[in-house]
This record gives sequence, structure tokens and C-alpha cells, in this order.
Amino acid sequence: MSNSMKRESVLINAPRRAALKLGLAGTLVLALSCSVSPAFAAGKPKVGLIMKSLSNEFFKQMKAGADKYAAENKDKFDFKAVGMKDERDFASQVDAVENFVTQKYDIIVVAPADSKAMATPLAKAVKAGVKVINIDVPLDADAKKKAGIDLAFFGPDNKGGATLAGDALAKDLGPGAKVVILEGNPEADNAKERKEGFMDSVKSGKLELLDSKTAHWETEEANTVMTNFLTKYKDIQGVMAANDSMALGVVKALDAAGQSGKIKVVGFDNIPPVQPLIKDGKMLATVEQYGAQMAVLGIQYGMRELAGETFTGWVKTDIKLVTAADLK
Repeated sequence: MSNSMKRESVLINAPRRAALKLGLAGTLVLALSCSVSPAFAAGKPKVGLIMKSLSNEFFKQMKAGADKYAAENKDKFDFKAVGMKDERDFASQVDAVENFVTQKYDIIVVAPADSKAMATPLAKAVKAGVKVINIDVPLDADAKKKAGIDLAFFGPDNKGGATLAGDALAKDLGPGAKVVILEGNPEADNAKERKEGFMDSVKSGKLELLDSKTAHWETEEANTVMTNFLTKYKDIQGVMAANDSMALGVVKALDAAGQSGKIKVVGFDNIPPVQPLIKDGKMLATVEQYGAQMAVLGIQYGMRELAGETFTGWVKTDIKLVTAADLK
């Protein structure tokens, strides 16, 4: 394969999904060579992973997958993972970037909390010679241009995934059904993309959107927002939550109001706590985006960039709608 690759699209196809569930990263993406590249022959490269809130089960899964992969490849690179206190603790991500640069890390894999604001500190890392791999949440295109960087995005189709979940809800409820949306953090592009995907489902399914508010990806905030929705709107039939942490808060509010199972809920992430809710009918569906392997992919592509390859554009990873039928 050429070391001057300009664009690559990686689709995690169906035969690989079983391997994803088992955490076999070698079948998810192209495996790293067992040999040590001359680019880092003098010593093991240092890889840093920067995630969002570790109170979010999705990022707990991501960290677990990355830690497992790093332990299996400790002869190839040194590894450290850090996360945020909560979904809006943006300053800790900036600090982490600066610390990794100061400590002369070779690769930074990052899921940005703020798609615009993170472009500047990451540009400083790039200019310091660090290979930066953007996963999960895409950096804002205009912010990247302004910062003078051209980083590829390694991650899922957030808009398409939200549409999968929204379409499932629309099909279940039928035209004219009244729904609400719980949005993610407004500063994150994946939150914007997921809302756009939900809105496409509202339009194509001829649903009536009663309201749409952010709960910043957080469970307890979602509980409060949903409780307020239930007070304000007496005829809600469906809920679109932009991640499963918020879906958990929605179900908590529905339980308290005696509405669980009556009001249909869809989410995004397929974290373990929502699976029994889907089986029990408290949630209709969620979207799998293989969080446990996303950071593994980022590490692998970082190593390939360190060895001389170049990636631009969107390196796409897989998504899948998950319903009760998939959890039997």
C-alpha cells in the first residue's frame, strides 16, 4: 500500500461484527505490521487517548477496548488514556492535549467535546509534530481551516445512525404521532448531526415534533428535561434521545410517571444498560457504533500515520440499528 494515500474509506462490514462483539480488533481494521517501522525504531512511540466523560458508559467501553488493545501490544507502544469529569468539562481536554505535547507523545487520539474550540489546541499539537487522530466527534470543518490543519475524521455516520433510530420510531408510531427530541451537547458536531438525522425522520415519517431541547448527553439532566416535557405535553407518543445516557434518563422519568412502554424511546450507542430496557419494551431501539473498538481504530491509524501514511476526509466506521430482535 502506498505511503502517500490521500483518502480511505473503511466500512466495517457484517462478517466483522461478530469479531467486534468479541473485541478482536485485528478483524475490525487493517492490522498493524509486527515489524517496527524505521520512523520510530529508536524507541516505542507514546500514544495518548483523550475521551469525553468517563461517567458515560460509552466512553467506559471505549477506554476498556483501548486498554485491552494496548496491553496486547505493549511491546509496540506505550499508552495512556484520560477522560473528562463530565460532558462539559472542556478545559480538561485542552489540558490533556497540552500535557501530551509537553511529554512528547507521538500520537494523540481524541474524541472532541467541542468541535470548534478543540481545533486550536490540536493544531498546536500537529505543529509540534504529533500525529492527531480525530475519532467519534468530527472537528468543525471551518475551525480546522482557520487553524490551518487538515485532519481526517475516523468515525460513524451520526446523522445516518440517528435516521435509522428515528425511522424505526416513525414506523412503529405511524404518521401524525407526536414526538420530542433530546439533543446532545450543542458544541459537538455529532449532536448537531444526530438532531438533523432525527429531523429527517420526523419529516419523512410525517411525525409532529412537539419540542427539542438539549440535555448535554447527561442522564440526570435528561431525566429533568423529560419530566418537564411530560408536564407540558400530555400527548407525547415517542422520544428520540441523541445518546443512550440520555435515554436512560428518559426511561427514569417515564417510570416515575407510569408511562414506560407506553411512550416509545429510541437512543444511540447501544451501551449495556439499555439492552435490558429494549428487551423489556421500555425502549424501542438504539444504534450500535462499536465504541469499544473506535479508539483501537484510532491507535492503529495513528501508528500508520507515524509510519508515513497520510489520511484525509472521512474514514467511515459502521453503525447498526439494534432492536429487541437483535438481543434475543
